[in-house]
Order: sequence, then structure tokens, then C-alpha cells
Amino acid sequence: MDSIIFDLDGTLWDSREQVVEAWNKAIGKSEFPIEKVEKADLTRTMGLVIPEIARVLFPQLTEREQKQLMDACGIEELALLKEKGAVLYDGLEEVLRALSNTYKLFIVSNCRDGYIEAFFHSHGLSHYFTDYENPGRTGLPKGENIKLIVKRNGLQAPLYVGDTIGDQKAAHHAGVRFAYASYGFGQSDHHDYKLTTFKDLLQFA
Repeated sequence: MDSIIFDLDGTLWDSREQVVEAWNKAIGKSEFPIEKVEKADLTRTMGLVIPEIARVLFPQLTEREQKQLMDACGIEELALLKEKGAVLYDGLEEVLRALSNTYKLFIVSNCRDGYIEAFFHSHGLSHYFTDYENPGRTGLPKGENIKLIVKRNGLQAPLYVGDTIGDQKAAHHAGVRFAYASYGFGQSDHHDYKLTTFKDLLQFA
């Protein structure tokens, strides 16, 4: 193993409370007669890309309206997360520091452009990571974004760490091993490693 690629939500942090706050602020400002979202709504859509989340949560809106609302939600979301951050999993920086002594670290997440940067900015963690990617920048699914990271950084034996079956499938699509973060939001039925806490990654340090 020469590198570790991380998912973000449910793997490195839990931003549900902050995202709910931001999205409901945007919904309150919008012209659409829809109910506010709840934390459970975000939990059940974790791992989906933004257009898929919009279709699940706002099926009564047209595709154009969904995009309009999600763009507004994104503005509020990124501003709040950049300023306040979110809940980091226990021991996160300690583990990243230890791992970065041996491996190159990366992030590939199904998020909007600017979301990973907000994570970096709010918690001062960018120096631990060599590169990152998301569909907000590339328009590509997670498996292809993992391949991009592998190719442009010349990785030989990466490990992908994520918390959903979508992460599992993306890792397998990219031909990399998968560590299941069972403390996160989703499930996995086929993984190389199972992590019960983020600190379990210290086994690789």
C-alpha cells in the first residue's frame, strides 16, 4: 500500500447538522412551497451526487427547479462550512498526521465543487493531503474520479476508505482495495478491511 484515498462525509467528518441548517436557510429564501429538510433526509441520501439528492428530496420540482434550489443550498452550505466547519471524527488529525508520515493521502467525494476546500479551510487540514477530486469539478462518477487520482499521482497500491456501498462499488470499479468505515452512514457487503472507528486506521501507520 502506497497511498490512502478518503471519502469525506461519514468518513472524515459529519456535516449533517450544518448542511441541514444551511439548506433550510436556502429553502426559506426560495419561492418553492416545500418543507424543510431534516437530518434523516441527509442520512438516507449520503453517497449520492447532488442531482440524485435533489431528485430524492424534491421530486415535486422540475429538474430545472431542483438545480436552482440545490445551487442556492450550495451557496449557503459552503459559506457555513467554510466559516464553522463540522464534526470531525475522534482522533482525526492525530491519525492523519501518523498516516501522512508513510503514505500520500487523498480525498475523492461525491460533493459539489468547493466542499472539500471548505473542509480544508475550516479545520486547517489541507497540508495532510496531496490531491483531491469530486464530480463538482469533473462531472464524473466516484469510481472514475478515483481512477483520475490514481493516474495523475502515479499511485501503485492505493486503499480507498469510505462508508457506503457506493464507495465500495466505486473502489472496486477503480480496481483498488476498500476499507469500510462502519462508523459512518452506510453499509458494505464486500470489503478488504472494516473500521469501527477512525482510529482503527492507525493499524496501517
